[in-house]
Amino acid sequence: MRDVAATHSEGFCRDCLSDTTAAEPRCQECGSPRLLRHRALNSLTLAHIDCDAFYATVEKRDNPDIADKPVIIGGGKRGVVSAACYISRTYGVRSAMPMFKALALCPSAIVVRPDMAKYVRVGREVRQAMMALTPLVEPLSIDEAFLDLSGTERVHGMIAAKTLAKFATQVARDIGITVSVGLSVNKFLAKIASDIDKPRGFAAIDRDDAQVLMADKSVGFIYGVGPASQEKLSQHGFRIIQDLQRADETDLMKQFGPEGRRLWRLARGIDDRSVVPDRGAKTISNETTLEIDVRDYATLEKILWRLCEKVSARLKSGDLSGSTITLKLKTADFRQRTRSQSIQTPTQLAGRIFATIREMLAREIDGTAFRLIGAGVSALKPGADADDQDLLGRRSAFAERAMDDVRKKFGKDAVMRGISYDGPSKAT
Repeated sequence: MRDVAATHSEGFCRDCLSDTTAAEPRCQECGSPRLLRHRALNSLTLAHIDCDAFYATVEKRDNPDIADKPVIIGGGKRGVVSAACYISRTYGVRSAMPMFKALALCPSAIVVRPDMAKYVRVGREVRQAMMALTPLVEPLSIDEAFLDLSGTERVHGMIAAKTLAKFATQVARDIGITVSVGLSVNKFLAKIASDIDKPRGFAAIDRDDAQVLMADKSVGFIYGVGPASQEKLSQHGFRIIQDLQRADETDLMKQFGPEGRRLWRLARGIDDRSVVPDRGAKTISNETTLEIDVRDYATLEKILWRLCEKVSARLKSGDLSGSTITLKLKTADFRQRTRSQSIQTPTQLAGRIFATIREMLAREIDGTAFRLIGAGVSALKPGADADDQDLLGRRSAFAERAMDDVRKKFGKDAVMRGISYDGPSKAT
């Protein structure tokens, strides 16, 4: 192994990894302008990696014809934006925005229906690449994670910053998407850093940087401070983070209890949370916004079955099972209803999920019009824990998994259960 000390520097080129200490605008080796410099670069080891506009970037990768066009992932005039590429964001389009508003802002956008199965596959590829850097990977979602690279310098023959730059290049080359990296001394600051230079960004900050960077930002910039908390803080004279930085820790604790201490620490860039590896999903769910408001049980039941099939497919692909079934409904006036029921043993079968959730749906049919319906499974366990031991369970499991096999071979519409049949044009 080459001498690790020789790789130390106060800066380097993100493309060729050549060291640089001079304030040159470009790399003296390859000419790239993508230089990273920071006084503490050699000692920073905690990173936040975030895939850039993940869903949209995957779709552009798979369809080069839309690579230079504004793209919105979503669907239906009454749906919401699942993701927006950076081009469409320049028009003001944002995630969770109603589709009609997004299309009014960007009429030329290409709208692509989300393909969650594909995004999960790509997300797993990225996760595997992360695991090759360090075992300390804490996933936050399908497209982002914290990594702790402490102690990996000798393994990779370079400082953590260079290892991460090399990783970003490999992901772009091998997987075809881009990531942004934030490197710092803790999780809170690493996540802030990853947002500084998107897309294809790489920023390094320490606590001194962070206090200056955050000083003029709203207190809502701190994670966990929602609109209600922000209003409460504002009433006490804390509108921007600098107000918290000037405050006395004891005074904040008197006013806000343990939350006061948390705010005091985060305002100063202090965060003692460790990277916790293998934090799996807590819930597997799927929902859809309806094209028109629906009151009818039979119509909602049919849609709910399809959602249960999708949830079941994700459980099976992730080798998971769950014992808490949840129904989500949103009324025409945007009021949300959430109903949950636990079953005796975990399942991953669509039929068993549906049998439980349809009863909850029946109890909610009272003439109310619904604009959204969703199904979810939580209290997750390994797939091996699913109980198919009783005779009826074994028969149902065998039949459902036989249908799964046929669909894998001939397509998802190759075989359907009765409730999902919508007419001759969809049957085979």
